[in-house]
Amino acid sequence: MTRNPVTVTVAYAVVPGREDHFHNWGWAVLRSGARQPGFLGGGVLVDGEAEWHVVYRFGTAEAARTWANSLDWVQMNARLEGLARESGRRTVVGSRSWFDAQAPQPAAPAAPRPPPKWKLWFVNMSAVFPPVLLFNLLVLPYLGTLNPLIRTLLLCLCVTALVTWILMPRLQRFLKKWLYPPLQALRGRHKRRTA
Repeated sequence: MTRNPVTVTVAYAVVPGREDHFHNWGWAVLRSGARQPGFLGGGVLVDGEAEWHVVYRFGTAEAARTWANSLDWVQMNARLEGLARESGRRTVVGSRSWFDAQAPQPAAPAAPRPPPKWKLWFVNMSAVFPPVLLFNLLVLPYLGTLNPLIRTLLLCLCVTALVTWILMPRLQRFLKKWLYPPLQALRGRHKRRTA
């Protein structure tokens, strides 16, 4: 066994009803590859019914490249027409890397569930009520002669700007533990474990 063998996995989408033909084609490819210097082995794998894989391994990257550029490989690929189409290719150098690449990756942490609607309503009311009240008490008396449409537009512009850029970010930060208690409980457990 060489120090840095190269494993190539080629995925194929096989035409329905042509699976047996593809299986025979895959093993013919591997028999042809076995005649190449540096060939270490291979196999034909099926992932359910949808995707098939031809996996082969060479002792060096140069031997794998020579096989991929050989006339035998070109002729075998020509026989693939109407049988399947290549849908992906992965090359891994080294034995350990191949096993690491096949190992299941840890699942991404799930996004936190949104808070209940009543909590969102409370936070929104807490952010909207103070500026609307202040605008009505301090600004609207001076705008009494303006058209009601323009007064309302000014109210909406000022309040939404205050709520969006100033009040809501601060309220969400301040009430984060209350809005997302499961997330905080997980973080607490993680801190306890690492301590």
